[in-house]
Amino acid sequence: MEASLPMLKAMLPKVPLMGKTAIYHTLGFSEHSKHWDLRTELIINVLRSFIVDSPPEPVSRVQKLSLRDHGIKGRIWVSKVTMPRPEEDDIRQALFKVIEALKEPGEAPGGFAEPDLLPVEAEWTGYRVGATKQSPEVRIPEQQKYTEMMKEVTSPTTVLYFHGGAYYLMDPASHRPTTKKLAKLTKGRCFSVRYRLAPQNPFPAALLDALVSYLTLLYPPPGSFHEPISPQHIVFSGDSAGGNLSLVLLQTLLQLRRENLRIHWNGEERDVPLPAGVAVCSPWGDITHSSPSCDNNRTYDYLPARSVHPTGMEFPPCSIWPTTPARKNLYAEDALLCHPLVSPLIAKSWEGSPPLWIETGQELLTDEDKYIAMKASSQGVKVVFEEYEAMPHCFAMVLESLPASKKCFNSWAGFISQVVERPGTVKTSGRVIKPKTLGEVTLDMGSLSEMKEGEVIERMRERVTMMSMKQPDPMSKL
Repeated sequence: MEASLPMLKAMLPKVPLMGKTAIYHTLGFSEHSKHWDLRTELIINVLRSFIVDSPPEPVSRVQKLSLRDHGIKGRIWVSKVTMPRPEEDDIRQALFKVIEALKEPGEAPGGFAEPDLLPVEAEWTGYRVGATKQSPEVRIPEQQKYTEMMKEVTSPTTVLYFHGGAYYLMDPASHRPTTKKLAKLTKGRCFSVRYRLAPQNPFPAALLDALVSYLTLLYPPPGSFHEPISPQHIVFSGDSAGGNLSLVLLQTLLQLRRENLRIHWNGEERDVPLPAGVAVCSPWGDITHSSPSCDNNRTYDYLPARSVHPTGMEFPPCSIWPTTPARKNLYAEDALLCHPLVSPLIAKSWEGSPPLWIETGQELLTDEDKYIAMKASSQGVKVVFEEYEAMPHCFAMVLESLPASKKCFNSWAGFISQVVERPGTVKTSGRVIKPKTLGEVTLDMGSLSEMKEGEVIERMRERVTMMSMKQPDPMSKL
């Protein structure tokens, strides 16, 4: 009862909204009634109300609330690990070289805080077959949990998972339902990374943690729970900001390979191979929110549309925001918002990439996801693109009981298994899935997006200029 009281207090002001939603939907007055059932419309409207209509909260408070770990129970194995930092600083320096190499000619060097190389926490996640929904966590050492988990893993598939949360919210604990489901469906395991969060740790701290995580899977240091994992058995995956991190980690590897860079890692010079594939759910491709869908699709999404926050969401001052020196964006410095390792929408080349699975709803991020899928496909990359009509951001994770959500997870996990176990069978394809019937319409990948490269760059730069011209919040001086 004590745990549900805060939720009850939060929901009470939403009762009129819920009543109005129910009446409009039942009478057919709602524009969404032909796409959504009543439960879906209630959830989306209430979510949107909390995110858009509620008074802004300090970043520190929202972040803290999102990091609550409600414990482990049910049909899941979780083995917590800490990856030690490597002996050398080479991986950090290699990342800095890639950042500079991907800048436009003439751009000033630097422009970002160089993160320290630190240990990185993560969770091994597997499906616990013999448990029930209420089974408590087994109280044994973490190494033994990993051993027990591996007894139930029957596929070589390892999902390197990066959680969503706009780069400043959530962690592996919040995404256990997703990693558990992917582990179950692939019969493999997930390695879910607790990368450093902004605004305390801006770009490229999260990317450095992601790179360390990948090399740790490939070349585990002494004392690691796992044996070395073949890159052909690893798939990068994530949702929203985690989808962004998956794509920019891939871009980092592609650039390392273009420059034939190897990394000194715990006493040995190592190759940095590509993974088997990348599978991303509603990936955040453009930190600037410049695409037309950031307004045009607002009716289907719970995220705040650009027209609601023209220059980005505002936050009251707190212990971690604004930063000193101040910046406009939570995640990255203004000068780097159009960098391809911040906004992969602007990446010039995906050539040489392993197969990609890109899923989107009819949401704020749809246009950028379509553009990335089309561009990669045009450059010879095998791309499987899926758009779920009338569905909001990360809908399969928010609306788990929907038939469309089950279809999405099956496709997500199916692609992951395919690129590991049957890589030669992956073929480029695009489709739109209807919300109620789940009927499919084939898409032409060559005309998936109407956006042109010059327009994309121009819109992004205009957005950066607009955000940079924001008047400082007078409260920030208090």
